[in-house]
Amino acid sequence: MATLNEAVVLEALKSVKDPDLGRDIVSLGFVKNLAIDGSDVSFAIELTTPACPVKDQMRDEAHAAVTALGATEVKVEMTASVRSAVTPQAGKAPLPGVKNIIAVGAGKGGVGKTTVSVNLAIALARYGGRVGVIDADVYGPNVPIMLGINTQLESDGKKIVPAERYGIQVVSMGFLTKDNAPIIWRGPMLHSVVRQFFQDVRWGELDYLIVDMPPGTGDVALSLTQTVPVAGAVVVTTPQEVSLADTRRAVAMYKKLDVPTLGLIENMSHFACPQCAHESNIFGKGGGERTAEEMNVPFLGRIPLYEPIRVGGDSGTPIVVGEPDAPAARAIIEVAERAAAQVSIASYESPVAADSPTPG
Repeated sequence: MATLNEAVVLEALKSVKDPDLGRDIVSLGFVKNLAIDGSDVSFAIELTTPACPVKDQMRDEAHAAVTALGATEVKVEMTASVRSAVTPQAGKAPLPGVKNIIAVGAGKGGVGKTTVSVNLAIALARYGGRVGVIDADVYGPNVPIMLGINTQLESDGKKIVPAERYGIQVVSMGFLTKDNAPIIWRGPMLHSVVRQFFQDVRWGELDYLIVDMPPGTGDVALSLTQTVPVAGAVVVTTPQEVSLADTRRAVAMYKKLDVPTLGLIENMSHFACPQCAHESNIFGKGGGERTAEEMNVPFLGRIPLYEPIRVGGDSGTPIVVGEPDAPAARAIIEVAERAAAQVSIASYESPVAADSPTPG
């Protein structure tokens, strides 16, 4: 049996690697609060996201590595501290307290972008992330409907207080207009409301601020990137070629605006018949993954057509709340895990994160 000391234990823990970052947990600074009392060892592994799909595997590998040294009792606590993936940009100060702003966009309408945004936000919150949502689709502000919120935003005397539902904070034009009132705005008015949603709202401390963007490549995307530094964009598509063509334009737009694409999501990828389980590729097959490969961006996953996704969105009970164990909900949760992993990877490439005294 090796003499248990800090150096020996840390050397053993170097065998445990984060599969997304490709480095061991010691060099990444994940190992915290290491304590050795005779043959008893305890420590924490602080990951870069609570939505890590392999955290149990990493815990078990760490436990086995230290047990192999001859430790009698090994206690491993899994924690998380989300890092900022924001790159400093001239003239754009980071939003105080908000670590990562993520735009969820689409090249065209009708691909389920808002449904994905809402479920993505709730999935991250259910893992323990602190999450907010800005409904920046000002011409079709449907986030309140999908969350089942019917309220008016209030003020604390200085700033707008966001609504809350399912563990996430929300602001939307839907709270400020009547249901049937058209929004007919030119660019300067759009820029003003986007700026207000960021700077005049009491967001507090957030790990992820999801921005549900309007479809296409219009003014709101430009206003967003002119207002705050954005960690990255997630682009939603269907497998259909007309959607993929517009998706390529959306990815190209974010690239031109210096916003990294965190990945593509293929929504409505197939329909599984509930009676016979036969899968029908209504909008084609594999187009999202092929497009991601062509454009050299990550592919975050496929979400199938499933009627309760639509029903839940209409009734204010998103699928990850109403049927969290359904295959379609699990697909969304896995997409959320991969999106969070891409933010973590980007955080190690960010100068701001690189200067952080406590990686983790």
